Amino acid sequence: MNNDELWNFALACYAEPGVEKACLELQALGMDVCLLLACVWLEIRGIQQNAQRLEELKQLSKDWQSAVVLPLRNLRQAWREQAAIDTELASLRQRVKTLELDAERTQFERLQQATQHWLREDGSNNWLNQLCTGINGDPDALLTVLRLAASQLDAGGAD
Repeated sequence: MNNDELWNFALACYAEPGVEKACLELQALGMDVCLLLACVWLEIRGIQQNAQRLEELKQLSKDWQSAVVLPLRNLRQAWREQAAIDTELASLRQRVKTLELDAERTQFERLQQATQHWLREDGSNNWLNQLCTGINGDPDALLTVLRLAASQLDAGGAD
């Protein structure tokens, strides 16, 4: 497994029809998109889900998101309106957006590193439903979009 396997999967999955919209709706419900994509990646790979593994990934993601990704995202979003009329700020905002994407790539690398020794095995691989337990709303239709896109990528060998 190369260090970019999860990252490449995430990019390909996110580009599939309906996935960006589903991810943004799930993000609005409080979900971490990087963690969602990592969980669907684990599902299609047949990696057994258990509470300890899920908690490990949630903590890893939460720490990185709160310390690095969210401050960059918040700054980028705070500059949106002013950057529309200020070209220098628009340029800085684009650099912050690039940093945010780099931070997400690092998060994917850390998630992949944490899971690299987990093998395909019998048992529950229902990562997404367990991850979304307790969120407001009914995410089932959105999760179905992610699973369908991932399974299409898996069938095409794009992961």
